[in-house]
Amino acid sequence: QVKLVESGGGLVQAGGSLRLSCGASGGSVNNRPMAWFRQAPGKEREFVAAINWSGGGTSYADSVKGRFTISRDNAKNTVYLQMNSLKPEDTAVYYCAAKMELYGGTYDGARVYDYWGQGTQVTVSS
Repeated sequence: QVKLVESGGGLVQAGGSLRLSCGASGGSVNNRPMAWFRQAPGKEREFVAAINWSGGGTSYADSVKGRFTISRDNAKNTVYLQMNSLKPEDTAVYYCAAKMELYGGTYDGARVYDYWGQGTQVTVSS
């Protein structure tokens, strides 16, 4: 059973930056697709960014393209989300997710992911 744990959330002013991390234990997520999603109060969970098994392929939601960067370190069993130029509308709980498909691509649908973290709160003040 893979356990994902997010960290790095917090309170930041608009225009600031945060870096989220997602570490895996109880199993390896190396060489498997990973993604970040977020859920704001009163809204459905939405896709943010995805990365393929090697880190060579990524995809982003239009709302974060050019501001957020997803990356991974397979040696550390960890995926990251660098968030720059943050806006108040980025305020949400951010979740990482893993799909246990070896050498898989990028996926923006929440239903395909097998494991989820507990989430980390990101709050952007105006």
